[in-house]
Amino acid sequence: MFQLLLRARVNNYFKTRSAGRNAETDQARVTSIFRSIEDALEGAIAEQAGLKSRIDDALARAAVTLGNDSHEYLTRDPEDNYYQNLLGTEIADGQRRLNELRVTIGHIQFLKTALVTRFPDFNFGQTRPARKIVD
Repeated sequence: MFQLLLRARVNNYFKTRSAGRNAETDQARVTSIFRSIEDALEGAIAEQAGLKSRIDDALARAAVTLGNDSHEYLTRDPEDNYYQNLLGTEIADGQRRLNELRVTIGHIQFLKTALVTRFPDFNFGQTRPARKIVD
């Protein structure tokens, strides 16, 4: 019986991949995850930058329509009040989303750091230059 098992191995019924091929496969898997994390991070940072720009624009429009007289709110047209309230709501929603993005970006950066530290021997290739994170 034992000879039958040995003969099976000699006749190449079971073979493992080479260590080099295993390393290449593992490298490809981990690099795929790394690139996905980088893509997610880049997308979140781009969304954050665009949203920050739109919020700044809305703040500027709100400031212009608000006026600079200390009692101007008493004589403001109802239509102006409506638009002022609308801008205030949009700004608040945008700032809420900016806070969510700030937290999400932190989590994604943590995932990237965890991946790099768990696989220190892996070469992740050239990483894209990091975009500036908006505060």
